[in-house]
Amino acid sequence: MSSRHDHDHGHGHVQLHDHEHAHSPAEFNRAFAIGIALNLAFVVIEAFYGWKINSLALLADAGHNLSDVAGLVLAWGGALAGRLRPDARHTYGWRRASILAAFINALLLLVAMGSLGWEAAGRLRSPEPTEGWTIMAVAGMGIVINTTTALLFMRGREGDLNIRGAFMHMAADALVSLGVVIGGAIYLWQGWTWIDPVMSLGIAVIIVMGTWGLFKQSLHLLFDGVPEGIDLEAVRTMLLGLPGASEVHDLHVWAMGTSQIALTAHVVLRDAGADTGSVLHEAEYELREHFKIHHVTLQLESPAHARLCALRAGEGCS
Repeated sequence: MSSRHDHDHGHGHVQLHDHEHAHSPAEFNRAFAIGIALNLAFVVIEAFYGWKINSLALLADAGHNLSDVAGLVLAWGGALAGRLRPDARHTYGWRRASILAAFINALLLLVAMGSLGWEAAGRLRSPEPTEGWTIMAVAGMGIVINTTTALLFMRGREGDLNIRGAFMHMAADALVSLGVVIGGAIYLWQGWTWIDPVMSLGIAVIIVMGTWGLFKQSLHLLFDGVPEGIDLEAVRTMLLGLPGASEVHDLHVWAMGTSQIALTAHVVLRDAGADTGSVLHEAEYELREHFKIHHVTLQLESPAHARLCALRAGEGCS
């Protein structure tokens, strides 16, 4: 019983995986298309007026919006790539593309905010007058566009890191635009030329703080770290609670994509005559229901085979 993976278990896994995730990227195709079109049009309008009235806040926001367009394209591409079927050279398919897209999205946002902070610091040393009403009108348009786009992704932000990245980009843009509107209003009220770069700096700091978590999480998943919310010891305890289980070793949990978790483990059974089909089905059910792990591969072993594995430590065991 050194390595057994019965037909029912394998078939059940495929059904669960396809049912759970097959429609996820397609549901957001329309959201991506609308978000890209709206933001691209707004970038052109905002950049033009920022150049015309010499407003760093508008130009910075236009640059930030342009990075968001690139981020949306990346996120959409990652979601679509994740739907490509596995082949002989890519046996897991291209699901990891969505993690890479989320990482690049976070990186782009951090770089954009660094650039915004640098420009704002330079402008703070020599503030220049601008046109408050124009700033408020254009940035107000940005609040509407970015909030609308963010709402399109709100439903999927908890279950998919890639969608969360797209949502955060749009929400961050709405916050930037709100800051620009407030800055324009204060400029009209008090005539403070330094308010434009100060608001830009403050917004950059807030967005960096919010983006840092996405950056760390996506980088963690790229290196096959245990996904957030998965308690590895709780998983081990659950496997040890399977009928006849006496030991669990070589337990690995990682993210196949931004919404899909995989597990492999060796489970030692005391009784060589145990009903392995029941053990496998119970393990699959428990992992799916309590840990949201849908891609499960278990190797069931006898105590003798487990001892052989221990003697061959470092050489692999199959």
